[in-house]
Amino acid sequence: MPSWQIQIPLKTRPTQKLALSLGKIILTGLLVLSFSLYFLYPQIFYCELIGLSGFKSGNGKIYFSPDIKTKEYAGLKRLVSRAESRIDSFYTGRNSSPKVIICRTPQQYRRYCSSTEGAGCSIGTPWGSTYVILNAQGMNTDVIAHEMSHIELLKRLGWWKTAREVPQWFNEGLALMLDRRFIVETDPVQRYRAYRAEWRYYTRNGRNRLSLKEISTISEFFKGDQRHVMTAYMTSGMEVSRWLIKDEKGALARLIKQMNEGRTFAEAYGAHQFKDSKKISE
Repeated sequence: MPSWQIQIPLKTRPTQKLALSLGKIILTGLLVLSFSLYFLYPQIFYCELIGLSGFKSGNGKIYFSPDIKTKEYAGLKRLVSRAESRIDSFYTGRNSSPKVIICRTPQQYRRYCSSTEGAGCSIGTPWGSTYVILNAQGMNTDVIAHEMSHIELLKRLGWWKTAREVPQWFNEGLALMLDRRFIVETDPVQRYRAYRAEWRYYTRNGRNRLSLKEISTISEFFKGDQRHVMTAYMTSGMEVSRWLIKDEKGALARLIKQMNEGRTFAEAYGAHQFKDSKKISE
């Protein structure tokens, strides 16, 4: 038998062992990642497996709790569609398409949102999965549009930029522009004046105001009592609505474009700030 026929299997054995070892490492890594995801962020784990749950979906986009009657589907779908229209109008097009999970019970909402508070929340992952979780008993177009705004910004800037560079006051303030639970005015100037009036009420005419720096992270924004959170919301709404007055359609598009080109949020946002932005009580 020629010698080269004997040498071939001897050469392939180390390669096979290496491939087997790498396979075991990858499998172990995936298992560790799955368990870590479950224990650290169980809501993401459950959202990713929504297709295997008892929730019902006809198109893989909207998932209804098994406790929601079929006759309710059409009305809930209309609410989602109206919210999507607001996103499309405000952002001049809609790039995101999150899966919408509609819960009926507090237990379901806590499983997918990891919270018992509010009527909705949004989840985005570094690998691109996005979800809007809603409580059917409290959901409306405003709630859905608010959460979808978070997802749309995430889609346009990417998970890393949104999580690391965009301050929470801007993210929430932008979402308030599509959320009419607090301010019903849609005209840019009237909307700003309405938020300014609400801001004065919650801050006792500026005596208990919050600076933007104090509400830059999620933990800072939502810490404290209900008055703190409402003050944070009104501060955000007033600042962003004022920022949009000068150029409602162009300002947001420019900020997104400049951040995607490498500028920081401060550079992209600051270029269009009003000169008296620090004097928000005036």
